[in-house]
Amino acid sequence: MSANVAEIIVDTLQNAGAKRCYGVVGDTLNHFTDALRQSDIKWVGVRHEEVGGFAAGGEAYMTQELALCAGSCGPGSLHFVNGLFDAHRNGAPVVLIASQIALGDIGSQFPQEVDQSAIFKQYSVFCETIASAEQARRMTALAAQTALAKRGVAVLIVPGDVMTQTPDNQLGYRTHQFSYSLRPTAQALVPAVEQLNKGGKITIFAGAGCEDARDQVIALAEKLQAPIAWTSRAKDFMEHDNPYQVGMTGVYGLEGGYHAVSECDTLLLLGCNFAFSQFYPERAAIIQVDQDPAQIGKRYPVDVGIVGSTRDTCEALAQVVQENPRSHWLEKCRKRYAKSWEKSAHQSRDSQVIHPQELTLAIDRHAAENALFTADTGSVNVWMLRHIQASQQRRTLSSLQHGTMANAYPQALGIQLAYPHRQVIAMCGDGGLTMLMGDLLTLVQQRIPLKMVVYNNSSLSFVELEQKVEGLLDAYTELENPNFGEVATAMGLWGRRVEDEAELDVAISQWLAQPGPALLDVVVNPMELVMPPKVEAGQVASTALYSAKAVLSGRMDEVVHLVKSNFLKR
Repeated sequence: MSANVAEIIVDTLQNAGAKRCYGVVGDTLNHFTDALRQSDIKWVGVRHEEVGGFAAGGEAYMTQELALCAGSCGPGSLHFVNGLFDAHRNGAPVVLIASQIALGDIGSQFPQEVDQSAIFKQYSVFCETIASAEQARRMTALAAQTALAKRGVAVLIVPGDVMTQTPDNQLGYRTHQFSYSLRPTAQALVPAVEQLNKGGKITIFAGAGCEDARDQVIALAEKLQAPIAWTSRAKDFMEHDNPYQVGMTGVYGLEGGYHAVSECDTLLLLGCNFAFSQFYPERAAIIQVDQDPAQIGKRYPVDVGIVGSTRDTCEALAQVVQENPRSHWLEKCRKRYAKSWEKSAHQSRDSQVIHPQELTLAIDRHAAENALFTADTGSVNVWMLRHIQASQQRRTLSSLQHGTMANAYPQALGIQLAYPHRQVIAMCGDGGLTMLMGDLLTLVQQRIPLKMVVYNNSSLSFVELEQKVEGLLDAYTELENPNFGEVATAMGLWGRRVEDEAELDVAISQWLAQPGPALLDVVVNPMELVMPPKVEAGQVASTALYSAKAVLSGRMDEVVHLVKSNFLKR
């Protein structure tokens, strides 16, 4: 018996390496899920498709292997949009099977009809409709191949009636994967070499493009005696065991990375497309290396642009640049970084409340050396990036490009399925967790041993910070939360709430030791601010304006607590 389109799609994706498919069954998707049932690809039924999009993105990002989602026509596929936009911007190879109404009904405003192509083409590397059985294997192979090669989301739109068709004939299309070098020419390197040979204060700013170039970047830094600052997306690759690293810059960063970038004479951007122009140096010469020519000078004017992979370009530069005999600049930046790290991580604190930094450092101490971490967008993400220490095996993931709420535990769900024997920890904000809380039931039903911690400050705290820095009274950010430990227990997970600092270490040990899914609800200081590496005069004035407004509004206690928590030396 000949295979139908649904079976051809599943067979092609299985041969491309896909192991799991996330979604909600029903309607135009039924023949596809029936084909999955007879394959080696595992169906992961979620309670909300957005969770499925995040989970597939988390799995694909960590493994760099293909992950799948599948949605029914209209609202089913639309629910994936936010999770898959995030996956795409993270560079995760995901294929979405977006089933559609019957081919003959398209364009007639049939119930649940949605123009999915117009929606998904905004953020995908491939978005096409399978309109006939003969197209099925070729289009599916190309979708998977493009997702893997370009690291993004590919979308296959399949009308429900096409799913059941069988082709008269088909060629043996399959997905190919590639490994290649992208080395700039010797002539292209000349302007960069001339600038680097001038010496002075040279800083390397490493981005996500350094993922497979860690050794080459460090070797170049050694020759140039250059400190290495890194973007938040490069944390996993550049932070650990690196004698040249000085941390991040930007709002999430510390003073070491900030000054290394802002005060240098030459800034070498490696696989980096840092978006925030206020953190670039005002007078330095800037050299940018990227494998995509369209990224050169996109965020900030540069003096020299080089098209090439970070790995190949650093290797080539290290062979031809002069060795810098002076290490004064590097030593200065390293001392500054060590001081700012000590100040951020180990300053004494008010023992009457649990500070979020304190909670994060405790998790860092107790977590496994090969633990995998996710964090919700906002202040929780800052604490992870600053205080969870990377290692050769540890990895982190958050929504740094898309900046969405509610990403942490859904991404971690997919990561835990991909790595069932490793510790996976989702660091959740109370706002993020409650936005998609229904899929805690998926963890129970599928026995996924994910560990979640809730930073419970009863507010959308990063939004509060934004409002205060703009001189506004915080408004509409308060959250009335339940005891999340009790909620977790009622849903079938292990759950516990911690309000006393003295209980924290024991509770974390107990939480991480659970064999199944577990949630730790920790009440943290609601007045903790995320302090940037440099506080601008305008921010001070605006925060002072907020304080004045708060006092006049009868909120003096809040101002006193804010000052004690963040500005007074203890």
